[in-house]
Amino acid sequence: MMRAGWGFAGPGLTMLTIVMGLPVLYAAAISLSSMTLIRPALNITGFGNFVTIMSEPLFWNSLGITLRYSVATVTGEFIAGLGIALMLRQVIAMRGVYFAVLTLPMAMSPVAVALIWRMLLQPNLGIVNQTLAGLGLPMVDWLGNSGLALKTMIFIDIWQQTSFVILLLSAGLASLPREPYEAAEVDGASPMQQFWYITLPLLRPVAMIAVVIQLINEFRTYDLIYILTKGGPGISTELLSFFAYKRAFQGLALNEGSAAAFILLLIVLLITVVFFFLLERRKN
Repeated sequence: MMRAGWGFAGPGLTMLTIVMGLPVLYAAAISLSSMTLIRPALNITGFGNFVTIMSEPLFWNSLGITLRYSVATVTGEFIAGLGIALMLRQVIAMRGVYFAVLTLPMAMSPVAVALIWRMLLQPNLGIVNQTLAGLGLPMVDWLGNSGLALKTMIFIDIWQQTSFVILLLSAGLASLPREPYEAAEVDGASPMQQFWYITLPLLRPVAMIAVVIQLINEFRTYDLIYILTKGGPGISTELLSFFAYKRAFQGLALNEGSAAAFILLLIVLLITVVFFFLLERRKN
């Protein structure tokens, strides 16, 4: 039986190794070498690139921005997603239509979303500022103001990614047993008490999955930054993924860029391991 299982899984595992494993190993070799776009020789030199990257203030600035961005977006997506999923739970008529409309942002490419919002938020001709001007309010440079650019990106990310959280939490809510709610109603529990003491505890595994998936997605965010701000104004929206790109291709240091990317990979792996540890401990 074991041999048959490996026989069925073998082709898929082989393709994963070729498509994902080999590029990761090659990138690891680059991060440990002196390879740059000017000197493309792959000479292994050790962990010096990691030390160089981690000794730079720009790296820690990008890491701090990434943490703030990820926490803010995931928190906003979870709160909005849970609220909408709870409201949709009470809807009977045309529920499919609501779900179809809500999944439209998730189905769009991040590049398309960024281009649309860049046109909407254009300082002089964008519809958002034109609406503000029509109401007698001052126009705002949403993406050119260092104090607003990151908040604007957070809003756009929440607008697009909340759909996924809604679908995941709606599926979790649909799978909850009805008996605890019936018993709570007999005991006179209020809707808020039912939500706090029944819905949230039962929904916790699905909620944890939604949070960790979105955290991983937000740490990897690159498309929105490249289209909307390119890390600016200054470095106010330079996430760690964009810092790695700039170091590798604009700074011509493939080795240091790969080292920064691997640090990002280790952070994502750490989040995943902690999540599975907490989930397994709860099961036990």
